[in-house]
Amino acid sequence: MAESQLAQKIQDMLNEEKWTRAALSAYSVANLKELDALLQDAIREKAAEEIKTLCDEHLGHTKTSVIALYLSGVIALMRQQLDDSSMVALIDIFADNKRWNIVEFVCQRMLDYGENRTALRRLAECYENEERSDDKFAVWERLVRVDYEEADIVKSLAERREKEGKTDEAVDFYKKALHRFINKGLGANVKEIWTKLLEYCPQDIDFFLHVQRKIAKQLSEDKAAGLLLDLYRHYKTAEDWNTALDILRVVIEYDEKNPSLRKEVVECYRGKYKEHSHLDDYIRLSNITQSYRAIHEAMADFEKHIAFDAGNFVYHRSWNIGRIASIKGDDIVIDFAKSRGHKMSLKMAIDSLTSLAKEHIWVLKAVWSKDKLREKVKDDPAWALRIIIKSFDNRADLKRIKAELVPSVLTASEWNSWSTKARDILKTDPIFGNATDDIATFIVRDRPLSIDEKIYNQFKAEKNFFARVQYLRDFLKSGEPDSEFFTEMFGFFSGFVRSYQAANEMVVSSYLLLKELAAQYPHLTGATTIGFAELFDEIEDPVTIYDGIKDAELRHAFLNHIKNFIPDWPDVYIRIFPYSLNAGMLETLKAAGHEDKLKRMVLDIIENYRDHREAFIWVVKNLKDEPWFSELGLAYEKILITLVHILDISFKEIESHRDTTENRKINKQVQTILFKDAELESFLLESPPDNIERVYTLVSEVKDLDPAVKLSLRRKIMEKWPEFKFGGEEEKQIVSRGLMVTADKFEEKQRLLATILDVEVPENQKEIAYALSLGDLRENAEYKAAKEKQDEINAKVAKLKNEIERAQLFDKSTISVTKISFGTVVTLSNELSSQPEVYTILGPWESDPSNNVISYLSPLGKKLLNHKPGERLNFTIHERKFQYKVEKIEAVKL
Repeated sequence: MAESQLAQKIQDMLNEEKWTRAALSAYSVANLKELDALLQDAIREKAAEEIKTLCDEHLGHTKTSVIALYLSGVIALMRQQLDDSSMVALIDIFADNKRWNIVEFVCQRMLDYGENRTALRRLAECYENEERSDDKFAVWERLVRVDYEEADIVKSLAERREKEGKTDEAVDFYKKALHRFINKGLGANVKEIWTKLLEYCPQDIDFFLHVQRKIAKQLSEDKAAGLLLDLYRHYKTAEDWNTALDILRVVIEYDEKNPSLRKEVVECYRGKYKEHSHLDDYIRLSNITQSYRAIHEAMADFEKHIAFDAGNFVYHRSWNIGRIASIKGDDIVIDFAKSRGHKMSLKMAIDSLTSLAKEHIWVLKAVWSKDKLREKVKDDPAWALRIIIKSFDNRADLKRIKAELVPSVLTASEWNSWSTKARDILKTDPIFGNATDDIATFIVRDRPLSIDEKIYNQFKAEKNFFARVQYLRDFLKSGEPDSEFFTEMFGFFSGFVRSYQAANEMVVSSYLLLKELAAQYPHLTGATTIGFAELFDEIEDPVTIYDGIKDAELRHAFLNHIKNFIPDWPDVYIRIFPYSLNAGMLETLKAAGHEDKLKRMVLDIIENYRDHREAFIWVVKNLKDEPWFSELGLAYEKILITLVHILDISFKEIESHRDTTENRKINKQVQTILFKDAELESFLLESPPDNIERVYTLVSEVKDLDPAVKLSLRRKIMEKWPEFKFGGEEEKQIVSRGLMVTADKFEEKQRLLATILDVEVPENQKEIAYALSLGDLRENAEYKAAKEKQDEINAKVAKLKNEIERAQLFDKSTISVTKISFGTVVTLSNELSSQPEVYTILGPWESDPSNNVISYLSPLGKKLLNHKPGERLNFTIHERKFQYKVEKIEAVKL
């Protein structure tokens, strides 16, 4: 029953349409525009929902109602719903009656809300019937951008561009058509388009090699081999022997037993190495033409042999770089730097030497001056990258590149700035690519790639799911969502949603990414048909999913979808927050009136701080000044004590090598709050002595806390409360564990350790790297010396670190002259010699016996400790008798 006046009006129109059985010929575009006007009124009056329900009910018994179909269909489009069945039914009704002007209008209305395959296809049909050819082709261009399966229309678009003389555009369409015919498994069409592209762009070898892999996988390897041979013949005719051989290698993988391929390989080698003095000998030795020899092995042998010719460079593990002076028969003469005119048999040379290209980095290091090479590398990083990568079978990662340059060419500091430029070049320069099996390994391409192809190749080489997400986004910054590259990348993610068994983080992330893309490109809306609530029902633990999503944008989308589609979203937010620490979640909860839930969550985090240490720290840093936080009734002393406990736990777990990275992060955060931000100091200086003693005692018991921090706190407390007693510590001049040291000596040892780590260690690493570059380690004196020095440095560092860790800073404010102790100067009367003796009692680091400064841990120091003025001492050390009287005790001047 209609409730609003507008709804009643539409109800009357529907009844009239039904009772009068209005003929289709009675409808015009003007009638549909009148319905649009009514719809706008409904939107203003917020009656669209009522009208949609009214129309859907009417369609239940009158399926061909033009009014109901149109209003229901347009409202569905306005809501971005996937169901466009009402509009499609309306188009079918008018198309069957050849009312093309109305078909066009309805299609255009559908397209007002985004590209739609059905609307575009019917609109093109409409234009074809009206003989509007240009309009039809324009619509077809839009259609193929959203319908990834359509191939015949793409081919028609290519042929039209070809007739118009727009070759580049024709090639683009032919490439798109080729991919789509491959996906459909239509071999004849694939052959036709391949031949056409071979006519127009045979130089696009990367495209052909990429496509042939799809052909081999989706049609057959025989089909791929046959098409590749067509491509091979073009490059053979052009005498591009390297590319021709590359193609033959791929064909051989598919058809190794084809005898004609051996003949083609030999012809390519003869063309490529026609100037080589031993070409025929090496072809004969490799047995390439013999069917009993595996062709891959024969080619590898030939290419190893052919590298040996007069003037070429070689590498020997003992003699380093050499140059072939001559080859006569089976004898080869090589000039090494330390062994000129060295003779060996050709067989021995092939077994023991590595041939090097003239631009191999090792050759350049040997024949160029260091200054010349250094300047070239610094001035032209792209050149250096090409040289080094191609030096190692056209595969090198940054670690290998650095090993070749540091320290032999660049210093460590020069590398830091140079490598930043190099990374940018490797990422953006189209001449560099990534190995298909390892994203971190770089290759040099014979032909530059487009940015789109480069990103696509990086996507394919990448193994990490979330890195692939970012590559897809990067692709869309310059690429088009209708390209075949995008289709393949998009298909990777849609595959997770179409065929998932369990809703894990990759399935959820794929769903969210598809929704993100559909928001940018509405024609992708149909990529997923399930709703988020349905997917969420299959998630076992939202916390695990959130933690597993390693992409900030997708995490944000996950939280937004939870809020928008999950009824109990506040409870889900409360579960996730201790792991997300997302301030926006708290603001959302607060704005929705869930402050009580927030308070309970914070109390739970504080109560269970051992399980939520990062969350506790976040709460202290970000929420303690919130008005509602004070309502929790938490004593600030309790919060600080908990932070001290967390600090102690993190130190112990670091020492036990448990979650070291996470614990160091927590440790740093707590120390920042307590000491750098002076929260602890402020509290102690404003608190009564009982509170001070309670809190400071806990701080002093954190074993691995920097003694200087404890000492600083102690001094501040003493300045405020001069009479304060530190739990009997004034009587403990020497701690039971550790090593008592003065502040000056402690800082001196720290500076010494820093110098070793910052200066001596890097210098030693350079020495080792240089020694490694010299070759064979068995007879490498430089390497052995550098390694021995490394052992000495490591031992020195270990000793220093151990001493510093054991060190306990002495607080000079605790010096007592009532008895001999650390930090005192004692005057003794030697009763055996009747001479006075004066000793200063300090630690092992300060000990200087020649100036009567002795350690409290020395044999004499131990005998003197704790004796008071007037006391007599009799003792023996190493069979020597001592007899003293303590005359006077003074405080040392530190």
